Amino acid sequence: MNVRDQVTDALYGLGWSTVKKLPEPAAVRLGRTLADLAWKRRGKGVLRLESNYARVVPDAGPERLAELSRAGMRSYLRYWMESFRLPAWSPERVENGFDPKDLHHLTDGLAAGKGVVLALPHLANWDLAGAWVTTKLRTPFTTVAERLRPESLYDRFVAYREGLGMEVLPHSGGSAFGTLARRLRDGGLVCLVADRDLSASGVEVDFFGGTARMPAGPALLAQHTGALLLPATLWYDDSPVMRGRVHPPIEVPGTGTRAEKTSVMTQALADAFASGIADHPEDWHMLQRLWLADLEPRPSDGDRT
Repeated sequence: MNVRDQVTDALYGLGWSTVKKLPEPAAVRLGRTLADLAWKRRGKGVLRLESNYARVVPDAGPERLAELSRAGMRSYLRYWMESFRLPAWSPERVENGFDPKDLHHLTDGLAAGKGVVLALPHLANWDLAGAWVTTKLRTPFTTVAERLRPESLYDRFVAYREGLGMEVLPHSGGSAFGTLARRLRDGGLVCLVADRDLSASGVEVDFFGGTARMPAGPALLAQHTGALLLPATLWYDDSPVMRGRVHPPIEVPGTGTRAEKTSVMTQALADAFASGIADHPEDWHMLQRLWLADLEPRPSDGDRT
């Protein structure tokens, strides 16, 4: 492990060991302070966030984009402060920390016993939403995480999410799809963050007027297993409670090749994501390149798994 990887791992370890011990008001203040410092530095992550917001809110001028990026960094650091503290939250705090609308799409789908794929973008705090599902609904689920460097950091994320009641599979290695399909055929729940493709097999979609690539996995899993495909979006307001919405199911087209069906379903997923992001752009934590026009042959941006 090189020095940079050692420092990265140590910083995350410090966050999970120290921040979770802070009183909640202190953690909120710390997150806002760190967010404002990062925003003022105007590093590449902040600039990329602002550039992405310019696509989401095309009529925004420089002043509005600056306001959005500052709010976006505060939302992003709220995610991290919550995530560092989630392992120490009581079940009651988790249950009261999330208020989703139209939950019946999820609960009815699970009751049908055919499995559900819940697909989300990088909005607000999907780890909190996942902890709420395992705690409030008492429903375990399976998800996928990108392998991070250093390996010890990936292990921290896996341990953290497994501690919240999730089954976590590595994104790489080729066996994740088969395991996810088995869970769905058994009537289980699979949750996937699906607004940014991490492979070369993504599906091109129209997203806020530009072409982006999103993963084919959610649509393929629904086709292969007969599971319900549900988009979900999340957002923060001025309260300590995160909000969310489960969108209506995305149907498998009755005609077309597998590739054509996957394209139609993934575009419908992108449209649902876009509706939630347009309503709450500051809670979309996309600090990486997404649109094909912005991508370099070998992007070196980091990612939040």
